[in-house]
Amino acid sequence: MSMGRYAGSADPRAPEPVEVVKDWNGVAHAVLRSPRGATARVSLHGGQVVSWKNDRGEELLFTSSKAILKPPKAMRGGIPICFPQFGNTGTLERHGFARNKIWALDDEPPQLNHSDNGSKAFVDLILRPSDEDLRCWPHCFEFRLRVSLSKDGDLSLVSRVRNVNCKPFSFSFAYHTYLSVSDISEVRIEGLETLDYLDNLSQRERHTEQGDAITFESEVDRVYVSSPNVIAVLDHEKKRTFVIRKEGLPDTVVWNPWEKKSKTIADFGDEEYKQTLCVDAAAAERSITLKPGEEWRGKLELSAVPSTNCSDHLDQPGIM
Repeated sequence: MSMGRYAGSADPRAPEPVEVVKDWNGVAHAVLRSPRGATARVSLHGGQVVSWKNDRGEELLFTSSKAILKPPKAMRGGIPICFPQFGNTGTLERHGFARNKIWALDDEPPQLNHSDNGSKAFVDLILRPSDEDLRCWPHCFEFRLRVSLSKDGDLSLVSRVRNVNCKPFSFSFAYHTYLSVSDISEVRIEGLETLDYLDNLSQRERHTEQGDAITFESEVDRVYVSSPNVIAVLDHEKKRTFVIRKEGLPDTVVWNPWEKKSKTIADFGDEEYKQTLCVDAAAAERSITLKPGEEWRGKLELSAVPSTNCSDHLDQPGIM
């Protein structure tokens, strides 16, 4: 099923920017293509980005070789949507139910600003609560998600959550982003220096980051609070830098299970901790509260650039 061309495209030979296909379980996937050859794949199971490749066909997101690739559980990898709960901080299942539900294509998406259109390929999804969801979390909402791929291959996700209830509700949220890296020991994160973080390995004790950059020698599970809107993940071996830009999401979660924890995760390979790092744009320390009729908006934008060029991206003042 075709969904139209890039806005402004006049070349009839250009590939369709968005195509909807079915996977081996019969679940619909939207495949996005940039004019320069980058691709992204979004599953309607969970509204989850399951693949993001650059114009050379290199996969930029990690997926476990032991991932369970069928509903109802979310796939281990890509970018699961954690809503309306992040982690185990509430009464719901870990990371909430949105990542385990079948979303729908949104035929009447809200108008977003011009920078989310232009030459971008994009797809709009929507999730509304089922009767089962309302029994465990009794709040009516509309969750709209736009996933976009720019002409340069940058990936962006814009979430809009609207309260269509007659009473306020609160939620936590994260884009649980599994980045693909060469070797976790060759990776560092810049932009979180001197920040306070909550350590999930010690009952969410609050500490202050002491290092000039974050490097990895053991298991890490932290919520960096009130973090900047631009963060860089440098992969020395691949000479690649992921630039992470966020909006409406005050926190950054950093997670790597390391060797011991990896062996306890059924859908994760024993040695795969070396090839992935989760850096999540999140609202995790404090819940977001919406009054009736109010809407919250949270954006993530990911770029993958040669490390020698990353300073140009980090110097940009905004993420839009």
